[in-house]
Amino acid sequence: MFDKEITIVLSGEAGQGLNTIESLLMKLLTKSGKHAFLSKEFMSRVRGGNNTTEIRISSDSIYAFVDKIDLLIVLGQNGIIRMEKRLTADTIIIGEIANIPQKYAEMGCRIIPVDFNAILGDLTVGIFLNNYIFGMLTGLLSCDIEIAQSLIRNHFLAKGEEIIAKNLTAFQRGVDFLGGMAIPISIKTDTAVTTKITLSGTEAISIGAIAGGCNFIAAYPMSPSTGVLVNLAKWSSEYGIAVEQAEDEISAINMMLGAWYAGARAMVTTSGGGFALMTEGMSLAGCIESPAVIHLAQRPGPATGLPTRTEQGDLNLALYAGHGDFPRIIYTPGNIEDAIMLSSKAFEMADQYQVPVILLTDQYFLDSIGMTDKINFTESTAANHIIETTPDYNRYDMTPSGISPRGIPGCGEGLVCVDSDEHTENGRITEDFDVRTDMVDKRMRKLTEYVDVEPELIGNKDYSILIIGWGSTFGAICEALKRMNRDDIAFAYFKQVYPIPKITRQLMSQAKIIISVENNATGQFANLLKMETLIDIPKKILKYNGMPFSVEELINKITGAISI
Repeated sequence: MFDKEITIVLSGEAGQGLNTIESLLMKLLTKSGKHAFLSKEFMSRVRGGNNTTEIRISSDSIYAFVDKIDLLIVLGQNGIIRMEKRLTADTIIIGEIANIPQKYAEMGCRIIPVDFNAILGDLTVGIFLNNYIFGMLTGLLSCDIEIAQSLIRNHFLAKGEEIIAKNLTAFQRGVDFLGGMAIPISIKTDTAVTTKITLSGTEAISIGAIAGGCNFIAAYPMSPSTGVLVNLAKWSSEYGIAVEQAEDEISAINMMLGAWYAGARAMVTTSGGGFALMTEGMSLAGCIESPAVIHLAQRPGPATGLPTRTEQGDLNLALYAGHGDFPRIIYTPGNIEDAIMLSSKAFEMADQYQVPVILLTDQYFLDSIGMTDKINFTESTAANHIIETTPDYNRYDMTPSGISPRGIPGCGEGLVCVDSDEHTENGRITEDFDVRTDMVDKRMRKLTEYVDVEPELIGNKDYSILIIGWGSTFGAICEALKRMNRDDIAFAYFKQVYPIPKITRQLMSQAKIIISVENNATGQFANLLKMETLIDIPKKILKYNGMPFSVEELINKITGAISI
């Protein structure tokens, strides 16, 4: 009996419609009052290969990937081999019998064969299989069939009544197929869930950008960052956003800086290899004191690495990108709400302090879909930090804060002169050594009055063991500690990794044992913390095979680290 939670994995080829199932099912689960979380991983190819989608449905809030598979739906010939280590004798496998080797029955798995060709032969299997599976899951999870049918109609509205009718037929056959199966599922509904919305990490970053006043984006496509460009292009007419697919990443970051110079609120979205090309532009932003918002979506490197998998391997790149010394801010959201709020905040902080702000995410976070409460943006307004210039305006006026009044061309009578060479207060090139020193000091004191986004402490405030994590490790760490149910452990979730929040040393000093959890090979954040606080973190839980941490994995590794 699955009375508290069930984990369902769909395994199929690229092009078999997994995205349609994901979109429809998450909306249906929300409207049906079911807590759910969806994560996915896929091979680097347009067609074929083997992609998987994990959907967890629970009586309680959930927000992480797990290893356990309760129900595996196999849609392709190679859909089960890579899942083998995650199967148990309790796993139920549904699929074409030819795609399920006998050894899985021998290990105790319950096999439910289904002949997709026989069931959908008159509808074309390749086109309508996704809604057949959607119907199976709708019936299995006791969701409202009328709501599901309405979602199908809306999803395929542009394709006409004939296509809608065929999809509804495939859907109903899926509902009927599992109706007679003895798979007892009794997961409680929660009416509070029905008021929530489902968003991917990509959508959350995009929405936050719009809330932050973004009206220009330039990018060169690179997974997993491209979705932000696509979303803002899709919403560009509604929200007045100029969108430019640049010829390369160097052009993209320079277009962004040009847009800020002209008065826009602009961003770029890229991944590690693309950001490497942008580092000269980072230095340009530092020297000309331009605001900049950069979404850096991490994937495993070096070089092309694993282009469709996940890793937290680019923190050092974000920290040290660009030659010379200049300030920057790095935000690392780990859940949907923080992604929206920090993405919005990035524009305000970039504008206010005239520095680059980097939003550091990763493939796992961006492609996962979670539930969040609706956010009311009606009362939030972007502050106007642009002044009307006078004839004697100096773009780099020396100020106690280091932040000079920012003018833009055409707003006032002054000349807005900027230069990538070292310059005087009026923006003219100089080689005066004293001016050089003053300008560097001016730039470096910009963040003196900056207010940190402090780490969120989750758990007992009287902890003796402190888990440190940032970004997408948030969900797995939270669930692992919830299952461990120990009063002596707390989790410091860092949403801002640079500048290191001032409270950090105090949080670390209280703990007798500190454990860092990171999806990289060297413990990049732990090393940064040691450098900034002089507190060593010898216990590091690291993973860098391209997959996120699972909840079960973290429980085992945290328990092991504590006992050593």
